Amino acid sequence: MKQVNENILEVKDLETYFFTDEGTSKAVNKVSFSLKKGETLGIVGESGSGKSITSLSLLRLIPSPPGKIVGGNIYFKGEDLLSKTDKQMRSIRGNEISMIFQEPMTSLNPVYSVGEQIAEVIRLHQNLGKKEAWQKAIDMLKLVGIPSPEKRAKQEPHELSGGMRQRVMIAMALACHPEVLIADEPTTALDVTIQAQILELIKNLQKEFGTAVILITHDLGVVYESCDRVAVMYAGKIVEYTTAKELFENPKHPYTIGLLNSLPRLDMDQEELTTIPGTVPSPYNMPKGCSFAPRCAFAKKICEEIVPDLQHIDQSTQVSCWKHTVQWDREFVLHEKVGVE
Repeated sequence: MKQVNENILEVKDLETYFFTDEGTSKAVNKVSFSLKKGETLGIVGESGSGKSITSLSLLRLIPSPPGKIVGGNIYFKGEDLLSKTDKQMRSIRGNEISMIFQEPMTSLNPVYSVGEQIAEVIRLHQNLGKKEAWQKAIDMLKLVGIPSPEKRAKQEPHELSGGMRQRVMIAMALACHPEVLIADEPTTALDVTIQAQILELIKNLQKEFGTAVILITHDLGVVYESCDRVAVMYAGKIVEYTTAKELFENPKHPYTIGLLNSLPRLDMDQEELTTIPGTVPSPYNMPKGCSFAPRCAFAKKICEEIVPDLQHIDQSTQVSCWKHTVQWDREFVLHEKVGVE
């Protein structure tokens, strides 16, 4: 099925469940967002919110069993990826849509040189000979700022530092000039200086190739520096979807406000950071209504009884919260909670 749309990628009501002995986990629950050419979309939230499972779903890399995409659509250039065969998806992965995985040491093959691994991707998707693919692999290592690329290309992953391995992953992901790049926590476990270099590298390469980027992170500082729009996820759902500017200047959802309040700030004199009370609910025992209600300072009866839809509250912002609907004024506060202000 083909859909005509200006977005290079559009996700509609995506549902990815895991079926285990403990029950059914709705890891991704009716998630919708879009991505334009050259745009950077940030997906943020606590660990366990469904960010990485969403990204793996886009490439249909969910392990089955126990996981399964049970509903929704993923339109890439107007065509639904969920209707593609496994062979068609293999031609798209690493070629038109690439991914930088969270931990390069577990994503790179430990017994092959990094140059061989990049060259393999190039040979597979661009039909180049071994010599040409090897030379392009060296060129990609040079492009991502690795010194002595001819020497590094012959080394195995364990011989490189964490920052260099991450650069290798970026080189591999961009080797075929993909139209969409998914970066899943690309700066995790790297020191601050290397983090800044990696983010600047992705930004520069994005400008050079016109690549659209989905940046998955828990670091709101990274979002502020890098993203055009942001989807805030909680317990498998998007609870706020807006521009990065609006998110930091005028956050709407209590969860977003709590995340921003927990950030350290130079203009605040405080001994300890503000925290959001409670924990993310178990995926096997989700609340009846809004999944954030047990932790929310503003919860009313309707919040604990009915799940709010993700609705437009202005031209640029969608929020899944009863506080921003007409029903809010008709309800009464159940009890006060401490935390989000």
